[in-house]
Amino acid sequence: MNSLYIVIPAYNEEANITKTIEDWYPVIESHNSEGNSRLVVVNDGSKDNTYELLLQLAKTRPLLIPLTKKNGGHGSAVIFGYKYALESGASYIFQTDSDGQTDPNEFEGFWKLREQYDAVFGNRNRREDGKSRIFVEKTLCMILRLYFRVRIPDSNAPFRLMNADYLSEYFPKLPSENYNLPNVMITTFGENTR
Repeated sequence: MNSLYIVIPAYNEEANITKTIEDWYPVIESHNSEGNSRLVVVNDGSKDNTYELLLQLAKTRPLLIPLTKKNGGHGSAVIFGYKYALESGASYIFQTDSDGQTDPNEFEGFWKLREQYDAVFGNRNRREDGKSRIFVEKTLCMILRLYFRVRIPDSNAPFRLMNADYLSEYFPKLPSENYNLPNVMITTFGENTR
């Protein structure tokens, strides 16, 4: 079985969410031959109309699953989506963000590697973040390299494909609330990932 769950956390993305769904929905449709793949968008307590828009979009997109939760930050929204995907029987979980900084056309390159690797992490060549976020990212990459011997160019890349069995093994080790998931996950996965 190759069921794919694409997990997208969203917080106050009213301006971007429709385009994000329009961009990613064809990807999930093309990977739904067995009828059990889903596009899961986790609304992280948005104060705007993000969730209402998701509900509207889901009316004409049966593979779109809008979820909502109390605001807890990016990491907790991702964990919420991963948990839903694992409990729903996903074979593979792909995570991206809702801000439009990732290109759905690059997904197939990840998908082709799914049997070779337990987890495939992306790298943003061009970031649309402020200088302070880029500085923090570069500092974090240096810390990961020095302390954990994990060499990765973009530790916060919102573009990752994981085998659900592998994620299930490591999922209980991840903190459940209010932390920066990508950094913890990379250091956790880095040790034994193939």
